[in-house]
Amino acid sequence: MTDKNLEKATFGAGCFWNVEETFRHINGVKSTAVGFMGGGVPNPTYKMVCGGNTGHAEVVQIKFNPSEVSYDTLLNIFWENHDPTTMNRQGPDVGEQYRSVIFYHTSEQKQLGERSKENIEKSGKFSNPIVTKIIPAEEFYRAEDYHQQYLAKHDLDTHHT
Repeated sequence: MTDKNLEKATFGAGCFWNVEETFRHINGVKSTAVGFMGGGVPNPTYKMVCGGNTGHAEVVQIKFNPSEVSYDTLLNIFWENHDPTTMNRQGPDVGEQYRSVIFYHTSEQKQLGERSKENIEKSGKFSNPIVTKIIPAEEFYRAEDYHQQYLAKHDLDTHHT
């Protein structure tokens, strides 16, 4: 399979270490990379983003084979693995970089994202309003190498069997 047969999905759902670890174990996901998207500073570093002045979100960019895993399935995993009702916060992590966001790469992803958000809102799963933004993908800035597959590198891989 060549890269041109793969699609991209980009999600922000808190600390990118945990988000990457969740997605990299899904059948059909061919690669994951952690990085930053949605800010106003070119080529940001982790330290810059954590400083809170770049406007970027910590994100995971996923390359997946749509014949093996659907975008809808990835959206379901996104919703199940973070709290989309907390503005700029996931657990103890607070700041704009931890916001809940779906960066869509195609108009189809936008439609699927909006529909899934509407469905999760109607489901009653969350008592507070969902604050997740669904916005066009921008430039993806890959985080430093030591952040890639961080939990697995540090033997904190909670999905390892």
